[in-house]
Amino acid sequence: MSKETHSAAHVMVVEDDPLSRALLVGYFEKEGYRVSASEHADDLLQRIEQERIALVLLDIKLPGKDGLTLTRELRAASRVGIILVTARDDDIDRIVGLELGADDYVTKPFNPRELLVRAKNLLWRVAQCTGAEVREPDQGSFRFEGWTLNPHKRQLMAPDGRLERLPQGEFKLLMALLTHAGQVLSRDQLMDAIHDREWTPNDRSVDVLVGRVRRKLDDNPADPRLILTAHGAGYLFAGELD
Repeated sequence: MSKETHSAAHVMVVEDDPLSRALLVGYFEKEGYRVSASEHADDLLQRIEQERIALVLLDIKLPGKDGLTLTRELRAASRVGIILVTARDDDIDRIVGLELGADDYVTKPFNPRELLVRAKNLLWRVAQCTGAEVREPDQGSFRFEGWTLNPHKRQLMAPDGRLERLPQGEFKLLMALLTHAGQVLSRDQLMDAIHDREWTPNDRSVDVLVGRVRRKLDDNPADPRLILTAHGAGYLFAGELD
């Protein structure tokens, strides 16, 4: 994920242990995130709405209202990303937390690199689900190599002026590639952007959609210029964005 994407993301750390709280805050501030922290979560839902928090790192063992109760309440009212912070012997609580709607979990002691990767991937998915866009050239329309994509109408305009409204899957795929131009997106990331669901390794729908979008962009599959295949890794948009 680019610095432009996550520098504006607001992360909330809810942890009653001062040392753990300081470590989590330090990890994310060092990476350029906006970070808030609290030892309790009495007003968490209100703060998420008011402060546009994108990700909550939530300790399961909180005094008062525990993390599992909070997970259920948050998921019922919000699509905020939730990563549970657990002890190594919290297997049952961890499973229950995921069933209640948490997106992921980390265990103490933290591996900073793994935690940040998990958080970045989750923030990317949250942005896709909520319709947030990484970049919005020309008042939201994407212009590239003579083409224009209007994300509000899902409308693709060819260099010769032809208009076509893209099906939802093709539109989401192209949007994901354009908003991360120059970056390789894995099939996992693209599946999250397209379907917002779990997927299996034999699911080839991403490849099918890439083929359809290439044809609509007159991008020769045998020698593509716009959507390139990074073998064993995924796809990237290599065109020039105006």
